Amino acid sequence: MLARTITHALVGLDARRVEVEAHVQNGASAFAIVGLPDRACQEAKQRVRSGIESAELKWPGRRLIVNLAPAELRKEGSGFDLPIALAVLAASQQVPKDGLRGHAAVGELALDGRVRPVAGVLAAAEGARRQGLTHLLCAAASAPEALLAGIDPVPLHHLAEAAAYLKGEWRPEPCEPLEPDDPAEGLPDLAEVRGQERARRALELAAAGGHNLLLAGPPGTGKTMLARRLPGILPPLSRDEALEVTRIYSVAGLLSRGRPLIGQPPFRAPHHTASAPAIVGGGPGPRPGEVSLAHHGVLFLDELAEFPRPTLEALRQPLEDGIVSIARVGGKAVFPARFCVVATMNLCPCGGRGDPSAGCSCSAQRLAAYRDKLSRALLDRFDLIVTVPRPRAAELAGEPSEGSKQVRERVVTARALLREQRLKRVAAADELLSRAVERLPLSGRGHARVARVAATAAALAGAEEVLPEHIAEALAYRTPSELAAAA
Repeated sequence: MLARTITHALVGLDARRVEVEAHVQNGASAFAIVGLPDRACQEAKQRVRSGIESAELKWPGRRLIVNLAPAELRKEGSGFDLPIALAVLAASQQVPKDGLRGHAAVGELALDGRVRPVAGVLAAAEGARRQGLTHLLCAAASAPEALLAGIDPVPLHHLAEAAAYLKGEWRPEPCEPLEPDDPAEGLPDLAEVRGQERARRALELAAAGGHNLLLAGPPGTGKTMLARRLPGILPPLSRDEALEVTRIYSVAGLLSRGRPLIGQPPFRAPHHTASAPAIVGGGPGPRPGEVSLAHHGVLFLDELAEFPRPTLEALRQPLEDGIVSIARVGGKAVFPARFCVVATMNLCPCGGRGDPSAGCSCSAQRLAAYRDKLSRALLDRFDLIVTVPRPRAAELAGEPSEGSKQVRERVVTARALLREQRLKRVAAADELLSRAVERLPLSGRGHARVARVAATAAALAGAEEVLPEHIAEALAYRTPSELAAAA
C-alpha cells in the first residue's frame, strides 16, 4: 500500500514542498528512508517506530520504504518525524488516506509518542497556505505560531491524537491568536542617563531615521549604557514587519513559545569573538546570522575595534543592500538584513585617549594597528559619529533627564512624516551641502547620508523643508575629526 503526506523543507527562509511517500511491501521487516535525508532525518526511523508503538498503534511488520520527494532537495532536521509517521499509518491502513487531504504536517516525535515543536513552523505554515492547504498538523506549542500564517493549526500533544483526528474520533480546541507584548515593557529607560545631551540627540536621530551610530570615547563614559537604551525609543513594528522578524526567529529556532509574534524591534549584541558566519549567516545548511536576527531592529557592536577586521568588512554588503546572499554548492539562500548598527569603541587601545584626567600610553605602532582594524569604507557607512566625554560630577548628581516615552513619541511622529513625504531642501541648504562636499571632503555615499540625517532632523523639528541648520547639524555628526585622534 502507498500513502502520501505533505510537509516542507526549509531553504533559507523559504519553505519547499516535500511529499512524504510511504510504501508497505511484502517481504522481510525493514525500514529505509530515501530522498537525500541528513543524519537527523535518517534517525527518524527509530523515533517513528517507537512513537507509533507507544501510541498503541501497530508497526507494519513488512518491508517499508519512505521517499522524500523531490529527491534532489536535501532534507534536514527532525521536523519530518510526524509526516513520516502519518504516511506510515496511512500506508498500513490504520488511518484513512482521505483524512490527510488538505493537510500538511511538521513536528518531531519523542520515543513515547509525544509531538515536539521544531524550528520554522511559521515558514512551513505559510508555504502550506500558498499551496491551497487548509490545516497544519503540528505540536501544540507551535500552534499559535502556525496561526500567524492564516492557516488552521491542529495542535497535537501525542501521535495518538493525530490518529484519532484523522479517523474523525477527536477534534482539538480552537487555537486563539496571541497578541505581542507591549514593545516598551521592561526596556532600559533614557531617564537613567545623566548628561550626554549630544549623544542622546544622536540616539534620537538614529531611532527616527534608522541611521548607523558610532559612539567613541574613553571607558566608563556611558557609551554602552546609551546604546542599550535605543530599543526603548524605537517605534513598534508594523504587522508586516513583525511577521518578517518572527519568520526569521522561527527558522533560527529562537521564537518564544508563549508569545510567538515579535512586536518590538530586535536588539542583537554579539560578542566580539563571534565568527563572520555567525554575524552574517551561513553554515552547512545556511541559517540566519546576527545581521538577519537584527532585521528591522538594532545590531549592537560593543568594542567595535576588537572585532576581527574580516568580520567587520563582511558587514559592508548587508549595510548597503539590506540582504545577505549565501551561496553554497547545493544552492543559494537569501536572508533579509535591514538593520541599524550602533557601535561603541575606545579612542585608543589603552582607553586613555580623549580623557583629560588620564594620559594615553599607546605607542605610535599600537595606534596604527588599532586604526587599521577599521577601514575607511566601514567608517563611511556610519551616519552619526559622536565622541562621548567623561561626565562631570554636577551632571551625575543632576535630576533625571527626559524619559524614553517622550522621546519615542517624537520618533514615531518623525518616522510617520518621513514615510508620508520626502522633505525638500531649500536653496541655502543645498548650497551648504555642496560646499561641504568640496571642503570636508564627502564621498557620494557621505553626501547621501548627510542628506538623510538632515531630513530626519527636520522631521523631528516638525519642519516642512530641510533648512541650513539641519544640514549643519548632520555635518557636525559626520565630521571625521572626532575619530581622527583615534584613527
